Amino acid sequence: MNAVELLRLALSRLRMSRMRAALTMLGVIIGVASVVALVGVGQGTTSNITSSLASLGTNLLTIIPTTQSSDGSTSLSLEDAAAIDELDSVAGVAPEASTSLTVTAGDESTDTTVVGTTAAYASVRAFGVWQGTFLTDVSVVRDLRVAVLGASTAETLGLDADDLGTEISIGGIPFQLIGILQPKGGSSFQDQDDQVIVPVGTVQKYFVGGDSVRTIGVSVAPTADMTAANAEITALLRELHELTATDDADFAIFDQTQLLAAASSISGTLTLLLGGIASISLVVGGIGIMNIMLVSVRERTREIGIRKAIGARGRDILAQFLVEALTLSLLGGLIGIAVGLGVSALIGQLAGWGFAFNPSTVVAAVLFSLLVGVVFGVWPARQAARLDPINALRYE
Repeated sequence: MNAVELLRLALSRLRMSRMRAALTMLGVIIGVASVVALVGVGQGTTSNITSSLASLGTNLLTIIPTTQSSDGSTSLSLEDAAAIDELDSVAGVAPEASTSLTVTAGDESTDTTVVGTTAAYASVRAFGVWQGTFLTDVSVVRDLRVAVLGASTAETLGLDADDLGTEISIGGIPFQLIGILQPKGGSSFQDQDDQVIVPVGTVQKYFVGGDSVRTIGVSVAPTADMTAANAEITALLRELHELTATDDADFAIFDQTQLLAAASSISGTLTLLLGGIASISLVVGGIGIMNIMLVSVRERTREIGIRKAIGARGRDILAQFLVEALTLSLLGGLIGIAVGLGVSALIGQLAGWGFAFNPSTVVAAVLFSLLVGVVFGVWPARQAARLDPINALRYE
C-alpha cells in the first residue's frame, strides 16, 4: 500500500468519526497555537526593545550615579557634564534632571516625565523637532520657563502647531510651549514620546532642588572609539570626584551597544522559556492522540484480523495507524499555526509593536506536530501490527 492510499484511508477513517477526530486534534491545536503565539509575542517584544534602544543611537554613552545622599542629590553635576563636553572624543553632552509632574493645557491634563536638560539633548538622544524649536543655549543659561513636548504628550493634551507660543502649566507653574517633537516610538519600559523637555536649571530651581543631575548622556564622535571614549570619561570623572585608585567609582557608564546585546539576550531567553512552557500543552495533546489511537486499535481489532487474513503484513497495519496519527497531529498543527499567528498579530496590535512573523517558527511548529504524531502514534500502531489474526477474528 503506497503513501497516497494510506493517506486516503486515514482521511476516510477521520471522516467517519469527525467529532472524535476534532476533539483529539483540539489538544494539538491548543498546544501549537500556544507555542506560535507566545514565541511571536517574545519576538515582537525583542524587536520592540531593540528598535527603541537603537533609536537612541549606537554611539551613546549613559552615565548614571551609583550613590545618592539622603536629600536626593547624586554624585553627578552640571560641572561634570561641562568637563566631559571638553573632551575631543565627545560630540555632545546632555545632563538630565527629571521628575514626574502633572502637565495641564486648557481643560486637559496628564501626568508625565519632566526632563530638565540642555540644547544638546536633541542631538545626543536623536530627537527631531516636528513643530517650533527646541531649547536654545540662551533659554538654558537664563533658566527660562519654556517647554518642548513629546509627540504623545502633545496629543494627549490636544496640542498641535497652532498652539505654539501658548501657555501650559507644569506642576502648577506656567511655561511657554515652544516646540513639539517628532514621534519616536516607545517601548515596554519607557515611552520616549511621553515627556516634557525644559531647561535643566528650571527643573532644579522649581521642582527638584540642588544642582545634581540624574544622568548624563554622551554622544561619542563618529571618528572616536567607544571603548577609548569610555575609558577617557571614566578617568576624567574619577579625577573630578577625587577618587583614589582603590576607591570604588560613584558612577557607572553604560554603552548603548552593550544594552542592545543584553536586552536581546534577555528577550531571547524569555522567548525560549515561553515556548518551552507552551510546549507542555502540545505534549498533552500528543498523549490525547495516543489514547484515541489505542482505543481505535481496540475497536478495529476484527478489521485488523480480516486485513491480515487476506494478506496484509504487519508493516502495512503499522503504516496505516501511524499515518492516521500523523494526519491528526499535522491537521491539528496547521490549524494551531493559523490560530497562533492570529493571536500573535492581535496581541502585537494591542501592544503597539505590530506583527512579528518568523517563518522558522512556523516550520518548527509543523515539524514538532509531526514529531508528536510519530512519538505518540508508534505504540498504538505497533500494538495493531502485533495482533494475532486468529485472535483478532475471534474478537467481539
